[in-house]
Amino acid sequence: MMAGKGEPDKLDVGALSAEQQEKLRQFKIKTRIDNEKYLRSHPEVEILINDFLRDVFLKRPADIREFAACHFTNPNLDVVIGSKMRRN
Repeated sequence: MMAGKGEPDKLDVGALSAEQQEKLRQFKIKTRIDNEKYLRSHPEVEILINDFLRDVFLKRPADIREFAACHFTNPNLDVVIGSKMRRN
């Protein structure tokens, strides 16, 4: 939680009981495992992200939000990603 403008988020671990801390730890582990399973079953996510970042670094757009909006709404994006998946 933000204590004030410009201050980093600080976790008050003491606010949780030992049982709550353990449940949180287990939740975090399960979430990471679920995320990893999802990414392994959807390799197109890595291609999408890599393709976007490559374009960002090559083109260095001034307005990253506009660039991202155009990139991810490209009507040919599925064709581009599909082609790259077949090459991998």
